[in-house]
Amino acid sequence: MIQGNLLRDAMISASNVLAEQKQQVDELNIFPVPDGDTGTNMSMTLSAAARELSRLSDPTVSQTADTASSALLRGARGNSGVILSLLFRGFSKGLKEKTEADGADLAAALTLGVEAAYKAVMKPTEGTILTVAREAAEKGVAAAKADPDANAVWAAICEEAEASLQRTPDLLPVLKKAGVVDAGGQGLCVIFRAMQAVFNGEPIVEGEISASAAPAKKSASAAGSFDADITFTYCTEFIVARDKACTKDPLQLRAYLETIGDCVVVVDDEEIIKVHVHTNDPGKALTKGVEYGAFETVKVENMRIQHENAAWIPEEEDVSAPVLERTEPEEEFGFVAVAAGEGLQALFADLGCCQVVSGGQTMNPSTDDILNAIEATPAKVVYVLPNNKNIILAAEQAIPLADRTVHVLPTRTIPQGVSAMLNFDPDASVEDNLNTMMKAADNVSSGSITFAARNSDYENRAIKEGDILALDNGKLSFTDTTAAHAIVKLTKNMAAARKSAGKDIAFVTLMYGEGITEEEANAAKQGIAAKLGSDVEITVIAGGQPVYYYFVSIE
Repeated sequence: MIQGNLLRDAMISASNVLAEQKQQVDELNIFPVPDGDTGTNMSMTLSAAARELSRLSDPTVSQTADTASSALLRGARGNSGVILSLLFRGFSKGLKEKTEADGADLAAALTLGVEAAYKAVMKPTEGTILTVAREAAEKGVAAAKADPDANAVWAAICEEAEASLQRTPDLLPVLKKAGVVDAGGQGLCVIFRAMQAVFNGEPIVEGEISASAAPAKKSASAAGSFDADITFTYCTEFIVARDKACTKDPLQLRAYLETIGDCVVVVDDEEIIKVHVHTNDPGKALTKGVEYGAFETVKVENMRIQHENAAWIPEEEDVSAPVLERTEPEEEFGFVAVAAGEGLQALFADLGCCQVVSGGQTMNPSTDDILNAIEATPAKVVYVLPNNKNIILAAEQAIPLADRTVHVLPTRTIPQGVSAMLNFDPDASVEDNLNTMMKAADNVSSGSITFAARNSDYENRAIKEGDILALDNGKLSFTDTTAAHAIVKLTKNMAAARKSAGKDIAFVTLMYGEGITEEEANAAKQGIAAKLGSDVEITVIAGGQPVYYYFVSIE
């Protein structure tokens, strides 16, 4: 049987192992663009859970799974991180109220996570982490019927995950051409094997976060200053089994809790409502909570005592970092965008975005980052523009966590986000704006110029590290030797493609990044103008974005 402490230690050790191997996982990414890569995203997501798990003392498997699920959901980064969080969310549901788990419990919990992950992805692709997780879960269920021993079942899960991983190139031709397996599936195998080692009695792999780390004593002054920052004394958590006859919206519960405390999290589905709040009067929180149904679990802890006895604070957690303050939803609508670079952030602010989350091409923000920006936007309806295909899923996970209505527009590029903002009509309905904004975004031709982060064989192209890459709507168009030549050629090709498709060309917007001078950008403008003619209006913007030399849009 697997106890709570063992599951906790296994996940913390897995986080440390993945942190050590994230670069090897990153290098499996067949597209050599220097974006936030799979291994990095999965590692940062799992480390969010490890930090919270390290604070647990003698938990049940249910408490361990609940803590991990909540932290993973909020800390999820990138598509691979979101899928990982959903897989472990199944553990929270499958191990609910259990003090320990056998193999059948683990296999059933993983199956629930697989089902949630498949539902979250609009068009699931086989040959990815989804396939590896699904086939591993299926093998675990079958193994549990023969022998429910936890170690035996988990060994079967690990073996099948690795076998499934080796089959991913047969399902995705692009992997076979590149001679690699799926990066997300590889990351999942690393996690499963690291957990198995702890289940089998091996010591936790040491890292920045480890349950077996020696306590680091705080000085009296440090402890005192931290204690002074505690506004609300009691950390209150409970799970309510929803009363089917209750018609109250859980958003009302969240709104009430915000009036008596902070750090409020309310997550609900058809069966339960999970609540976390810091308050000075936990009795009021519980009284309001029981109006929605019967309690399944209740936990109240004195945080002042906890901090006095705290063993350590993880080095990477900066308690002094600025945190966005929640605002009351007073306006009718507001906007949150994701962008990197001072110029692009200022552009979205000028277009009306209340909050601009830093991130995108080089660092994917977490669900919690996006959630905090949403709740710092003083609006009843908040539109979120991820502006990157690898951030859309993380943004969507913030929808049920937010205390106001959220709509995520699946903008995949910065130019799409800009066009969507320009087409917002304050007098139109929410539904009309969603349709109009996405129609405008889809009508934009988006291009970008960056460099290859690693050697790669992609679509029969031998790409070397440092090569200039020209991307047309996210797809590799050609490679070049200079960004100056590539941006003119790319824009010309994009314009020709629009003309052949019968689309107009009236405006070109060129956004140049850090490392490109104004003179170089203006020279690129002149080169584009020479190719497209005087009828096309070309605007140059100092975007300041890292990694990407240019973004270009044609409308």
